[in-house]
Amino acid sequence: MTRVVIIGGGPGGYESALVAAQLGAEVTVVDTDGLGGSAVLTDCVPSKTLIATAEVMAELPRSSVLGITTQDHEGDAAGAVGIDLGRINARVKQLASDQSADIATRLTSEGVTVVQGRGRLDGPGRVVATAADGTETSYDADAVLISTGASPRTLPTARPDGERILTWEQVYDLQETPTKMIVVGSGVTGAEFASAYNALGIEVTLVSSRDRVLPGEDADAAEVLEEVFKRRGMEVLGKSRMKSVSRDGDTVTVELEDGRSVTGSHCLLALGSVPNTTGMGLEDAGVALDAGGFITVDRVSRTTARGVYAAGDCTGVFMLASVAAMQGRIAMWHVLGDAVAPLDLSIVASNVFTSPEIATVGVSQNAVDAGEVKADGVMLPLATNARAKMQGIQDGFVKLFVSPHSRRVLGGVVVGPRASELIHPIALAVTMKVTADQLAQTFTVYPSLSGSIAEAARRLHQS
Repeated sequence: MTRVVIIGGGPGGYESALVAAQLGAEVTVVDTDGLGGSAVLTDCVPSKTLIATAEVMAELPRSSVLGITTQDHEGDAAGAVGIDLGRINARVKQLASDQSADIATRLTSEGVTVVQGRGRLDGPGRVVATAADGTETSYDADAVLISTGASPRTLPTARPDGERILTWEQVYDLQETPTKMIVVGSGVTGAEFASAYNALGIEVTLVSSRDRVLPGEDADAAEVLEEVFKRRGMEVLGKSRMKSVSRDGDTVTVELEDGRSVTGSHCLLALGSVPNTTGMGLEDAGVALDAGGFITVDRVSRTTARGVYAAGDCTGVFMLASVAAMQGRIAMWHVLGDAVAPLDLSIVASNVFTSPEIATVGVSQNAVDAGEVKADGVMLPLATNARAKMQGIQDGFVKLFVSPHSRRVLGGVVVGPRASELIHPIALAVTMKVTADQLAQTFTVYPSLSGSIAEAARRLHQS
């Protein structure tokens, strides 16, 4: 029986464990932070639970268009709806804990052994688990998978204190509602939290070192989002690089490199992530790391050490839970001789959980504009969609890219409510090499937001 030892219980770890157990391996998972990893305990599940509450609040301003009033008995709209951040965060943490417990139950039912401890390599074929009391236990392995994730990046000039200056792992301990939240960093994490706290009625200033929010996303989508942010009262400071963050009592000050400063009650640092790869004996075991400390892997998740694989954020390949899980599955299929297809990042669907959401898959506008890919495109505003009109939706669009010759769907962008759900038919089209005409001729429900996907495809028809 093949012995598989997995270090880390995040999506790459627990999903690979399930595959390996299904294929008859003897599987041990060494985990120190809790099954599910940061994706379940401090990142995806908590943040999206917070965002789910924020979404409800974000709908309220639009409700007046639909004929719904939110005034109290004295006609005061501001007093009609409020938030209890302590209760919100308690629910966030409970749901994360419950999800972690569900994963533990599933692994146990599949015969996976879970060991509490910090794992490290003792050569490529042995894992040492160190328990909280310092006790060490060794496990010999025919294959090892490393899935230790990543942690929030901090700077010497911006140290979190867990009370007023916070990382995205620490915000769920807040009991009192901030009077003003300064979010430093306008990437996906920063934009999501800024959007959520803004929707919850908290004053937000978003500090961006770039000329726009979400510099890595579709420019048209980012423009829509920034316009929405500003319309909802958020202060967006573009081309404003943070110099330092300090605290004086209940006041936090963010100093900018151009001499300006921003004050608030709290500051959230969204400065990216660093891989959890130090002190694990990786390089001594022959596992190569890049300049940023990320583990180097190929498309079937192999590292440079024989029999050692890696998956998830510690590889820096594409920091999504879905990609981590797929990397882990691919690794086990490869190890255990099952049918395997190498990881294909060109078909990965991703989503930014702001309000509105931004979902993308396949070829990007940047690649088309740079001449890297030849494609015809169309962008259709959601405001023209019948269902959107019924729901009072004014912001957002559907964008499709197709091959100029085969007319195959190469990629797409959706901006709007629940874009994370609407992107799936486009992702399916990209993956299955569907043409624009085939997508256009597929029935959609009327009225529905998905009808705009078919309409965009129809506009790409060539006679």
